[in-house]
This record gives sequence, C-alpha cells and structure tokens, in this order.
Amino acid sequence: MNISLRADEKLYINGAVFRVDRKVSIELLNDVTFLLEAHVMQAHDATTPLRQIYFVIQIMLMDPGAASAALELSRKLIDAALRTFENREILSGLKAVDEMVVCSRHFDAMKTLRALFPLERATMTGSPKASTSHAA
Repeated sequence: MNISLRADEKLYINGAVFRVDRKVSIELLNDVTFLLEAHVMQAHDATTPLRQIYFVIQIMLMDPGAASAALELSRKLIDAALRTFENREILSGLKAVDEMVVCSRHFDAMKTLRALFPLERATMTGSPKASTSHAA
C-alpha cells in the first residue's frame, strides 16, 4: 500500500506517530494498522453520540495498549446510542459498526460513522431530512 503525505502531515502506525518534514510517499510492505491525520478527531470535537463512538474507536487504532478498555467503552456507547436514536439508517449503521468493532475492523467502523455524521446532525437539529428513515 502506498501512502502520500504532505510536509508536516502526521501518520499513525501501530500506535506510533510519524510526522514528515517534506512531501513523501511511503510504501507499507506488510499488514499494519494506520490512520491518516485527516481522519483523526480531537477530543473536543467528540460532542455527539456518534462522534464519541468514533473517538473511542480511534483510540483503539492509535493506542493499542488502551484497546481493551476502549473496546468496552465503545460497546457501552453503541448500546446507549441504539437506545437513543430512532432513525433506521443510523440504527442500521450502529449495528454494522458494532459488528465491525467486534471483528477488529476499526477503520471500517470509523468510515461508517463518518458517513452517518450528517444524518446525526440533521436528526439532532430536527431537519426534515432526518425523518426520512430508510435502511442502509
């Protein structure tokens, strides 16, 4: 897998943080867990239920030593969100995220959650788009 980074961009690989000082391409020759800086959420941005789940799953990728505790917390947050939301698309997405987390497919779970952020925002603001619940 080839990854291209810009100057001063960060890359998180197996819990280690790399910052490059110039534009560079990196080829990963084996199976590693990585996260690009663009996908990293800061703690102060985890302001909604789905964003909190995302942040906790992100911790599993960035800090393998904390993965066990983060897994437990993510399952609790997902269960709470399943009881909170009524939108079928969000509920379907949360169930898929739960399965992905259990199977250690953290990046896929984060990608699924990112796709649900606009729907969550619409639901929380009472937008008419939020009431159009269809299965994902």
